[in-house]
Amino acid sequence: MLEQAIDFKDESEALYAVIAPLSTTDWKRESLFKSWTLHDVIGHLHVWNYAADLALHDEGAFGTFIAGAMEALAQPNGMRTFTNEWLDGLTGPALGEAWREFFVPMSERFALADPKQRVKWAGPDMSVRSSITARLMETWTHGQEVYDLFGLERVNGDRIKNICVLGVNTFGWTFANRDLPEPPEAPPVRRHAPSGALWEWKSPSDSNRIEGAAEEFCQVVTQVRNIADTDLQVSGPTAIRWMEIAQCFAGAPEDPPAAGARRRQV
Repeated sequence: MLEQAIDFKDESEALYAVIAPLSTTDWKRESLFKSWTLHDVIGHLHVWNYAADLALHDEGAFGTFIAGAMEALAQPNGMRTFTNEWLDGLTGPALGEAWREFFVPMSERFALADPKQRVKWAGPDMSVRSSITARLMETWTHGQEVYDLFGLERVNGDRIKNICVLGVNTFGWTFANRDLPEPPEAPPVRRHAPSGALWEWKSPSDSNRIEGAAEEFCQVVTQVRNIADTDLQVSGPTAIRWMEIAQCFAGAPEDPPAAGARRRQV
C-alpha cells in the first residue's frame, strides 16, 4: 500500500470532520485567502482530485480535461469560474459529501497503484507517488484556510512529513522559478514533528540553518503563513532568503502573504 495515499485520505478525513457539521451559511463565509469561501476551497479540492484520478486511469480523458481547464484558467477569475462550471450547481453540505465520496475510493486506487508509474499533469509528468503527495499537500494547504476561518487550532499528525520533504526538495526550484541563481548549497533543516520526533535534513550548522516546528516549516513553504508569523529559527543568508520566497507548489512565482495577513480568525 502506498503510504502517501493513506496519508492523503487521513488528511482529507480530518478536514471533512471540520466541515461536516457546518451550515449552508457557513459555506458562504470568506477566508483570508483571496476571499475564498468554504465552497471555493472544497470545490477546488474536489475538481483537482478528480483530475489527478483521471490522470491515473484515463490519460486521454485527462488530456481533454486539462486542455479545457488551461483555457479557462487563462481568463480573469478563471479558477473560480472553471470550478463552479464543473460543479454544475453542487454546493454547501452536498458538495462536502460529494468530495468525501470521491476522495475515499480515489485514495484506495492510488494506494494500490505502482508508485513509480508516470502520470500526466498540467506541467511535467510525475510519478504516482508525487501525484498523490501533491494532493495531500494541497489538501493540507487549503485546509488551513478553513481552520483559520472558523478559529480552530489545527492538530497535525506526522503525515505532514510528506510536505516537509516536498519543501526541502523544492529548494532549488524556488529560486529557478523566479529566474534567480540557485545557492550552491541548501541549508540544513531540523524540524520537530507533531509526535515529538526530530526530522533532520543535512548536518546541523550554526551559521546557516532552519530549525523549529515541522508544522511552521510547512506553513512557510506552502505560503499559508509569512515567516515573520512563525517561531522558526532561521540563520544565514541562504536560509533567510529561501524562507522569504519559499514555494513548494507548482505554477508561476507567488509571493507569501504579508506579515499578519494570514492568521486564525476569532
